[in-house]
Amino acid sequence: MGIDALAVLLATGFYLSYIPSRLIGFFGLGGSKKWTGAGFIGTVEGLVVVPFLPQGTAAFASLLTGSVLLSCWLCGRAERALGTHDDPRIVLDETVGYWTAIAFLPRTVRVLGAAFVLFRLLDSVKLPPYRWLERLPGGWGVVGDDVGAAVFVNLIVRVLLATWPWLNY
Repeated sequence: MGIDALAVLLATGFYLSYIPSRLIGFFGLGGSKKWTGAGFIGTVEGLVVVPFLPQGTAAFASLLTGSVLLSCWLCGRAERALGTHDDPRIVLDETVGYWTAIAFLPRTVRVLGAAFVLFRLLDSVKLPPYRWLERLPGGWGVVGDDVGAAVFVNLIVRVLLATWPWLNY
């Protein structure tokens, strides 16, 4: 397996991101190429991995930093192999985006759920200023807008926790 094929394998979540677009095509739903539902798959992958992420602050910060940098490189290689900037089948950006959204927050069901819903919403809407990050070249643009949305989500969840502490249970 070549490096580009490996990048596509990892960036598409082991090809799981192909499922929504195939279903959309099968049912003749058409619609926007960006609204395939594949991003949901990438976010679910991020959620599924949460129990295996390190609990310690330094260890998690190291893993997150390394994951974001590696994702930029992998997503850049994958988008070149797929021939489209920020191809909707690339979902590794949603995975590391979700990890950024939950960074240094309590890992309770309510917090993880609130971060999931808010991340899907803000990642889909693409508000400025993080929308501008997708203009960055290659994998930096693919991952940048998701990490930007995730930073906003993280801040929103922190405000929610300060306002409604019961979310922490």
